[in-house]
Amino acid sequence: MRASIISVLIAMLLTSAALLYSMALPEQTVTNAPRSDADSLTLLECFADAWNRHDLDALMSMMTDGCVFEASAGSEVNGERSEGQQAVRAAYAAVFETFPDAHWANARHFVAGNRGVSEWTFTGTRKDGKRVEVTGCDLFTLRDGKIAIKNSYRKNRPAI
Repeated sequence: MRASIISVLIAMLLTSAALLYSMALPEQTVTNAPRSDADSLTLLECFADAWNRHDLDALMSMMTDGCVFEASAGSEVNGERSEGQQAVRAAYAAVFETFPDAHWANARHFVAGNRGVSEWTFTGTRKDGKRVEVTGCDLFTLRDGKIAIKNSYRKNRPAI
């Protein structure tokens, strides 16, 4: 009797599995579809242009909702970390407040899959009149055609 109960249970499981397998499941949208490197390169070029225009709206439109910005400086080992649209926007605004004439020149961009790199030369004048000129780079993690993480690095050169 026990063997027949087990046989019935196995048959029910197999029938259920076959039924589920044969059902047409709704087509799912892939939200993390891979983008071409060319599309990602265009994104980084537009992002750099928005920085030079000091265009916060454009910058944030290219960032994911849960974006992260790790600044070049800060008290943490990875620099000041800002998470989410509101915090990242505030951090970007602080850059423009600190350096009203901030400019990133000689931009060069590289992309491989969901990772990107931008190299640049930053120039800007602080409110106290001291000028900063340094080379640096940003390391990006890309997701869904936008920037998920911007990790910034720059040379540590004194203001002139």
